[in-house]
Amino acid sequence: MTDAAGSDSSAGRGVSSRFARSTTGGDGAPGDRDAMQAAAPPLAVPGIAAPRRPSAGAMPAASAPNRARYRRIVLFAAREFIKIWWFELVLPRLGMSSLSERTRAARMQRFARRFHGLAVGLGGLMIKVGQFMSSRLDVLPPEITAELEGLQDEVPAVPFAAIRALAEAELGVPLERAYAWVDEIPVAAASLGQVHRARLSALDAADTGLENVVVKVQRPGIDEIVDVDLAALRRVAGWLRRVRIVADRVDAPGLVEEFANTSLQEIDYLHEAASAERFAENFADDPRVDTPAVVWERSTRRVLTLSDVTAIKINDKAALRAAGIDPSAVADVFAEVMFDQVFSHSFVHADPHPGNIFVTPQELDPSTGSGTQQRGWRLTFVDFGMMAEVPDSLRDGLRTLLIAVAGRDSRGLVAAAQQIGVLLPSADTIELERALTALFARFGGMGFAELSKVDPREFRDFAAEFGDVVRSLPLQLPENMLLLIRAVSLTSGMCSGLNPAFNVWDAAEPYAARLLRDESGNLIEAFTKQAMTTAAVTWRLPQRIDDVITRMDEGNISFDTSRLERRLDSLMRVGRRAVAAVLFAGLLIGGALLLDPAAPLGTGMIVSSALPLLYALFAGVGRR
Repeated sequence: MTDAAGSDSSAGRGVSSRFARSTTGGDGAPGDRDAMQAAAPPLAVPGIAAPRRPSAGAMPAASAPNRARYRRIVLFAAREFIKIWWFELVLPRLGMSSLSERTRAARMQRFARRFHGLAVGLGGLMIKVGQFMSSRLDVLPPEITAELEGLQDEVPAVPFAAIRALAEAELGVPLERAYAWVDEIPVAAASLGQVHRARLSALDAADTGLENVVVKVQRPGIDEIVDVDLAALRRVAGWLRRVRIVADRVDAPGLVEEFANTSLQEIDYLHEAASAERFAENFADDPRVDTPAVVWERSTRRVLTLSDVTAIKINDKAALRAAGIDPSAVADVFAEVMFDQVFSHSFVHADPHPGNIFVTPQELDPSTGSGTQQRGWRLTFVDFGMMAEVPDSLRDGLRTLLIAVAGRDSRGLVAAAQQIGVLLPSADTIELERALTALFARFGGMGFAELSKVDPREFRDFAAEFGDVVRSLPLQLPENMLLLIRAVSLTSGMCSGLNPAFNVWDAAEPYAARLLRDESGNLIEAFTKQAMTTAAVTWRLPQRIDDVITRMDEGNISFDTSRLERRLDSLMRVGRRAVAAVLFAGLLIGGALLLDPAAPLGTGMIVSSALPLLYALFAGVGRR
């Protein structure tokens, strides 16, 4: 993800100008705050480490508790991999596939519960990993995502004394001079930081036009914890890369690096502040959206001060109705705003959970016509530490995808999946197109309320057939998709919670219609280019045919037989494993028959039968 602070020059200039400004402290002495910030060491609190970038899988230098933390994460992953390997690879090879399938749902649930306990016990990035897993409906089974769906930052608050020490070291002044008042009880305690309400000093309030603020402070020592967690995750990703069934579909090391970049940006509060201002500029003229103002004079890499915009949580339907706000209307506007972020601004809030979205009542303006102002409320977004950039290539693919979905066009949907990079161009898509056509014919256009009335057996049968088709295709997860998938998943869940009859098709169709109108403006130009290309190909065709015939006469035509060779190699491996299985059976049965007349020879044959058995079971495992 591109660094918003670096890519947005205006935001960067704003940071520089605000930090260069000479201001006063709480006692009114001019300029002493900047002087103290310049003189104070940035890491004056014991236990706060400077950020490091560990190499892939390498354990960074850390204290004994963090070394134990690394071992706990890695050992947890190793135990779970062994269980998955046994049930999903070994048992099916021994002819016990039914046992594996019968116990899979319960095993996945137990794994999710164990991971939930690990995440809550460790905090740090493990909470974030669980939240990402809960949104990965495309990769993980529902038994896991459902168990982790409610995982929040269930960690105890840091004692205020430690928060005070860190904030004073960062700001360079005592807390009483930085703020007129700070509430020692946190508003929210998360795995990476916690938030306290505060009030600016009279001088800062006059300078910024703000009074009530919230102060977001990092947890002491979180830099080292993040380094340790990322090192453990990189080690686990290295293991996954060697598992063919995973590596063929997901670039695990790439996903971890994308997660690492996001996490490192999330603990850089200056980056978050720049993202907040960029988001605010995108919606500056949109009455539907509001954002908090950044108090740059009281913000550093580890301390962020924002205007207090706390209002009604977006999922608090009782409070919304009490304020005269229709939750269904909130769902519609929220979906529209998220679509705008993707297709209009290419800068998406990737963590739109209920704690980060408020509905702020507004006084009705009689001079305003239709719109959110007339409705008397607006959406207020907070926490911009996790933002998703949407590159032009990905946005174009998503446009094609949206148009195809709105038009129930299975072939267009497959083409869009290939354009985005989810589906490799070499995939045989005939069966997928057929399955998508059946999907649109049966379930297309249904909202969640209608889908809930469908016979579960019909869902199960269709999912089994559709899943077989999807699993047979070379799928992968391209870059820049991790955060976007999370944002889409959270948005869908939020809208369905606000309005059980919410229909994502209805929300998508206006955008698809607008995109089609935009595309039609370039239709004549595209048609002209296509006609010129076709004419050029037709003009060159006779010469190309003659060149091919000439090369055939000269014996210079070559053919790519690599795919055939790979198939033959596969057949040969199967044949060798069959021979090994027969040899195992012969040695085992022969040894059993010889145990009575010639015990040593029989025992030797039985022991020797283990070698062809191991070859028959595991030959080719891990082969790429």
